[in-house]
Amino acid sequence: MLRTELTEIIEIGENSGVEFKRDDIHPDQLAKELVALLNLNGGRVLLGVDDDKTISGLTRSIQDAETWVMNVCRNNIQPPVIPYWEVFDLGGMSVAVVTVPADSPDKPYKARRGNAWITYVRVGTTSRDATREEEARLYQAAHLMRYDIKAVSGAGMAELDRQRVANYFVDILRQQCPAPDDEEAWSRILLNTDLLVSGADRHFATVGGLLLFGANPNRFLPQAGITATVFPGQEKDYATVDEEVIRGPLVSVFLRRGRVVDMGVIDRAISFVERNMGTVAWLEGGKRRRKKAYPVEAVREAIVNAVAHRDYTITVTDIELSMYSNRIELISPGRLPNTVTVEKMKQGYRAARNELIKETLRDYGYIEHRGMGVRNRIIEGMREHNGTESDLIEEEDRFIVRLWKEAQQV
Repeated sequence: MLRTELTEIIEIGENSGVEFKRDDIHPDQLAKELVALLNLNGGRVLLGVDDDKTISGLTRSIQDAETWVMNVCRNNIQPPVIPYWEVFDLGGMSVAVVTVPADSPDKPYKARRGNAWITYVRVGTTSRDATREEEARLYQAAHLMRYDIKAVSGAGMAELDRQRVANYFVDILRQQCPAPDDEEAWSRILLNTDLLVSGADRHFATVGGLLLFGANPNRFLPQAGITATVFPGQEKDYATVDEEVIRGPLVSVFLRRGRVVDMGVIDRAISFVERNMGTVAWLEGGKRRRKKAYPVEAVREAIVNAVAHRDYTITVTDIELSMYSNRIELISPGRLPNTVTVEKMKQGYRAARNELIKETLRDYGYIEHRGMGVRNRIIEGMREHNGTESDLIEEEDRFIVRLWKEAQQV
């Protein structure tokens, strides 16, 4: 970092990645701020700067300050971290910059508070205790917890659509299945495939089991499904052309020849886009040519990725599918899984948040085995179709895929 950069950071003030602190704070307080930054996107703690941007400077020698910080990071943070340490002279006073990385694979980090270890998260310019759901998302992002094989309280084998389950094993996996009334044999199969999980005195359906094959998933998982809307212009509007709240199990019921007899959420969402996308026309050699406005394979890949990789620990919203006059947008709740970045996605990087859902959708052929769907079907597919560059955007609490109907004017 250059001295001019530090001056600009101080002038801008605290934000989600920058915290100002004096160096005489309690070690637990410094650990709290660093842990909150680590559990978000990394960031910097500036020691020797007050909340009002006043430069107060270090109150101890630079060597003592560095030793103190490193001891805090070793003894007051789990797992321990080694931050990047820098010191700058600003107006004759020393300011230390303690930087922690954005891409650490060891989330969630915890900070000591007395005799307890607490998970902290960064919200705007404040650091606070993580809620149970926020902590669960951190464990899931670090692949320390499989949310899609978590038991759903109150839901058992009866809440799974037995026809869909049988269709999966018989027609998709080509396996033999027990007789419909052999509950014990069915329980063994579903337990072995993580569609059920054993409890103290009964079997429970898993999150993934309900999402994939539930008779009524939204009874237990209100965040399941897709809200699809067609707007007449380029922005959201009260006047809509078409809208559908798509609920139910993710997968369709297929016959052996591939014919769909009962569409699931994925195929219903694809059907919604197909009936609303329209066509584009152009002249070629004096003849009028016409094609669909978007390649169906790109649309299909975007929808499948949304349902397969969204963060289902976020329970207040479902996936948003919006069609505008110039684009399609798919908004999935939650950030990308830990270690995944937009650039890695473009190169075919494979990492799953919901392993059970991903592998089951792969069995159906919704997901290709090479894991190159985003690169080949979305990015290259849109380029070949109309020469547009698809937008993949990660924001603080959601991920957006944007497909353009035609090239944007620069």
